[in-house]
Amino acid sequence: MQVKNTTSITEFHLLGFSLLTEVGLCLFIMVSIVYIVTIAANIFIIFVIFTEQRLHKPMYFFIGGLSFIEIWYPTVTAPTLLWALLMRKQNISLAGCMSQFYFHFSLGTTESFLLTVMSYDRYVAICNPLHYFVIMSPGNCKKLLISCWAGGFMVIVVLCLQVANLSYCYGNELDHYYCDFAALIKLSCSKTSSVEMLFFISACFVILGCFLLIVMSYIQIIRTTMSFTTSNGRRRTFSTCAAHLIVVCLFYVTNIFMFVRPTADDTFHLNKSVSIIPSVVTPLLNPIIYTLRNQEVKEAVKKAIQKLHF
Repeated sequence: MQVKNTTSITEFHLLGFSLLTEVGLCLFIMVSIVYIVTIAANIFIIFVIFTEQRLHKPMYFFIGGLSFIEIWYPTVTAPTLLWALLMRKQNISLAGCMSQFYFHFSLGTTESFLLTVMSYDRYVAICNPLHYFVIMSPGNCKKLLISCWAGGFMVIVVLCLQVANLSYCYGNELDHYYCDFAALIKLSCSKTSSVEMLFFISACFVILGCFLLIVMSYIQIIRTTMSFTTSNGRRRTFSTCAAHLIVVCLFYVTNIFMFVRPTADDTFHLNKSVSIIPSVVTPLLNPIIYTLRNQEVKEAVKKAIQKLHF
């Protein structure tokens, strides 16, 4: 029988990582620097795209949208990670835990949808260039961006409500640095099979579904690119798409490993360590990748730095 939700737990203890004090302090300093640079870099990318007239194009509009997500996505979990590295154990209320769970997965879903839209933008630009500015008009770009945010925050609602309604009677020590799904399930004494199935189906729909659409877009892009008569045209096309492909690989490889497979106790602690990559590392790499791989962005960044200097 399913246990009724009569839990008296009002807060969880986040256990974080079992590390030596010196190691924890070093990691705290490193993650703090990465987090601060991440926020500053993404804000700077948004500033450059907003102020530089020649970057007012659909591709850069979506890059700015991605940078905006990368400001908030690590902010949901990075502070608790820093506190876990510094103080070992941290308390979080039940309401705070559910809020963190909701925003973490909603923002991750939104980013997945946005990366799919960005691949569609590249598909239209390369495979249907004559109609590009009609299909990807400013109005349509705004609608696509709003749809990504609305869809990302709607998909997780039912799952979050089901997780919030579980009974937690196996203690309140959460073996993670944030309120992760697998860690919460381990503490629940309710029947969790339906919730786990819903989580797995949602993960497959969002992660594998979006990844499949991206792969299909790039298959068409490659086919069209290979029909170009000049090697210079093929090189320019692949160079334009390279930054997006690198970001897609970084995002989906880690998320497929963590979520698109049955939960197993023997890989739980590995998941906890791997989760640092999308939470901290990837949001920093995204603006760097787009800056280094795109000549227009590099020139706009140099121009913006000169303006700020003078």
